[in-house]
Amino acid sequence: MLAELFTLRSANKFFSMKNPLKKIGGKLLTYFLRGLLLVAPAAITIYIFVGIVRFADSIIPGTYPGLGLIIILTFILIVGIFSYSIFFKHVLDWLDGLMMKAPLTKMIYSSIKDLFGAFMGEKKMFNQPVMVLLFKDAGIYKIGFLTQSDMSEFGIHDMVAVYFPHSYNFSGNLYIVPKENIKPLEGVASADALKFVVSGGVTGFGDNKDAEKK
Repeated sequence: MLAELFTLRSANKFFSMKNPLKKIGGKLLTYFLRGLLLVAPAAITIYIFVGIVRFADSIIPGTYPGLGLIIILTFILIVGIFSYSIFFKHVLDWLDGLMMKAPLTKMIYSSIKDLFGAFMGEKKMFNQPVMVLLFKDAGIYKIGFLTQSDMSEFGIHDMVAVYFPHSYNFSGNLYIVPKENIKPLEGVASADALKFVVSGGVTGFGDNKDAEKK
């Protein structure tokens, strides 16, 4: 009888100790996840930035860390400034023509040039965010960017080209869709739409504006 009573008391004492430990563990896990949420974005950003600096330094070795990146950025800035001069423009046009004619570099060079031009050139292509109806019965839409509104040169009529970026990735797919399935996102900036898609819908369209107000 005494042995059973001792065993029962020991069990109650064990479970009474287990509950506080469980609460403490839950609290610690909450604190850890909150700390991870605050530290991870900054840490990853710094890691990527440091990686870029090291890569630049490996291309142009310097005595001081970051000197290579400064030299590269300065070189790019100087090229941008002199690109407006007639002489330099002829040189750039000659280099552009040379790259476009070379069989090994033509495809890579033209693709990269068009991609950068689409985002930063005078004729920006990713400036019209749209919603595309994919499944009519379910009413499911997908957000993308209208890149070509006329596909007649491919023998395709009443169709448009829409680029769909992937979430949490810097890649995407190009779809040819019917014009009637396109719904322009009026009043939505291209940068906000891209950030919304890449973040998997976590970042809202108004998050940047709210942050600026604060």
